[in-house]
Amino acid sequence: MKIIHISDIHLTLPGEEMGGLDPHARFARALADVARNHPDAARIVITGDLTHWGEEGAYEALKAAVAGAPVPVCLMIGNHDDRATFRAVFPEHPVDANGFVNHAETIDGVRFIYLDSVGDKTHAGHFCAKRRNWLRAELEGCDRARIFLHHNPMELGLPAEDKIALVAEDRPGFRALLEEFSDRIDYVHFGHVHAPIHGRYAGVQFASVPSTGNQSIPDLNEAELLQGAPMEPGYFVLLINGDDTIIHQVPFDWSGPVYTAGTEWDDWAKPDAAAAE
Repeated sequence: MKIIHISDIHLTLPGEEMGGLDPHARFARALADVARNHPDAARIVITGDLTHWGEEGAYEALKAAVAGAPVPVCLMIGNHDDRATFRAVFPEHPVDANGFVNHAETIDGVRFIYLDSVGDKTHAGHFCAKRRNWLRAELEGCDRARIFLHHNPMELGLPAEDKIALVAEDRPGFRALLEEFSDRIDYVHFGHVHAPIHGRYAGVQFASVPSTGNQSIPDLNEAELLQGAPMEPGYFVLLINGDDTIIHQVPFDWSGPVYTAGTEWDDWAKPDAAAAE
């Protein structure tokens, strides 16, 4: 099974830039790259920050963009999104009984669980008791699962970034669920940090994906300021085969040539040395 993981597209009103970039053009190039190279994917999962300011026009642009996507798209919200506006533009999108954009589906025997970790007027993540109860019910009802959310549910050793991770009061409850059901959770995938970070937490493997816009610059010392730059964007291709997961980071927008080379020994010989033989 192949899954495309995209995050932090930060769409604006069409024509407006975000961080000196055109987020709509970046997202369109990402979708075009998926269409060209991965039309066999089962899903494109976009883990939030669908928009930058939560505006209706930005969601309308997103709706038009994903209508022509090469494979089915699963949408999630992040801290830059507005839940009410999202639901107004996507009225058919599933939500849980409490109105959170929590939803799930089974693909090839695996329960894909998509979480709403958004709080009210805060960039930090929240996952209250109602949401934890919903997640528990999903985990109890499946044999194996894969969790997607926007926020990193753990601290990552990046002091400034960790200020807007899942809030400290909600982390223990979330961690307890991961520990309790670690035998059936294959992976936790998230965005938010605009960088590829991999590890293991509460007995479960995790991975964060880069943004399609600006990328963050990891700083293990800076405690206040988030740092980013218009470096090459990317998305993830998840290759899932039973217990095995392979993650490829795919660049889709850069300047400069592409070089090719064969795989035989002599293909990598120093030119002068090869000519002398």
